[in-house]
Amino acid sequence: MAKILVIEDNPANMALATFLLQSVGHAVLSATDAEAGLTLARDQQPDLILMDIQLPGMDGLKATALLKQEDSTRAIPVIALTALAMSGDEERIRAAGCDGYIAKPFAYREFLATIAAQLAREVHAVPNES
Repeated sequence: MAKILVIEDNPANMALATFLLQSVGHAVLSATDAEAGLTLARDQQPDLILMDIQLPGMDGLKATALLKQEDSTRAIPVIALTALAMSGDEERIRAAGCDGYIAKPFAYREFLATIAAQLAREVHAVPNES
């Protein structure tokens, strides 16, 4: 299965995400702040990143923008994890470079379906032939 990096500062959310991902066979890397997450993303090249938006220090949107600016991490899909559900939040999240988002609290079926759909997109993506 996939190697997924979860960047989440809430221990309960981290435990739940890790449990759900491992229950379907994914390998999980974890970080509790953006800086550690950026380092893991660069070093480990995960198949997917789940990025909390409200992190201590650097927020998840800034971290995502940095990942999308770097050649080595640009192609890694990022799904935002957010409790924000206000009008305009999805646009803000996508503008930062996120490929999707999952609302908290997690609904486990939706959580796993969103991840499976994103991973399927990556598997079936055709590289540019320029």
